[in-house]
Amino acid sequence: MNDLIGSEICLKWTGKINCINCGKSIKKTYGQGFCYDCFTQSPAASPCIVRPELCEAHLGKGRDIKWEEEHHNQPHKVYLAQTSSVKVGVTRSTQVPTRWIDQGAWKAIILAETPYRALAGMLEVELKQYLSDRTDWRKMLIDERGDENIAEMVSEMCSFLPKDLAEYCVDEKVTTFEYPVSDYPEKVKSIKLENVMEINEILTGIRGQYLYFNQSNVINLRKYSGYEVELTA
Repeated sequence: MNDLIGSEICLKWTGKINCINCGKSIKKTYGQGFCYDCFTQSPAASPCIVRPELCEAHLGKGRDIKWEEEHHNQPHKVYLAQTSSVKVGVTRSTQVPTRWIDQGAWKAIILAETPYRALAGMLEVELKQYLSDRTDWRKMLIDERGDENIAEMVSEMCSFLPKDLAEYCVDEKVTTFEYPVSDYPEKVKSIKLENVMEINEILTGIRGQYLYFNQSNVINLRKYSGYEVELTA
């Protein structure tokens, strides 16, 4: 949508919602776009998506063994990302740098590499004693940047880990990102599509999961996974 920045666009919700997993028509979503049955049964919505330390794929267990083998019993990265302040996170190796862009990070660095998801989750749990695993979306959207040196923080964080986890630490370079935002606002206001049904405004930027309209209005598109939305420009 980069080519549409600076233009007036219309996002219109038709009122329809479909489960992103099975396609069933639903009235509300659970998690990020699932119907209730898929939310409670699909491997893509299992608790270890949010809490990787709970993953049992390496033990041959999970809601769908084949899915777990392909997605979770695979190499994972533990990383530091500067979104607003510095956060710690976990992602599958094939999702770098996509995951960082999705979070709106302006800097990121890999801290450790592990052979499977649960091990990366254990590292994250240890590091959450010192760093958050969440992004302050408002600060990220106004581009409030801390002055932390994340390259130097990697050594510090690894020094806090037990020996059996510290062995997975790696030495990597910092990756930086720029986003197509015409002018960062001082404050942002979140638009709820279910309240307005239709947005007719000038698209002024894109960062992470968010679109900016008329500078200060923003919408989190990830929140509306499964919603049928018509886009016109």
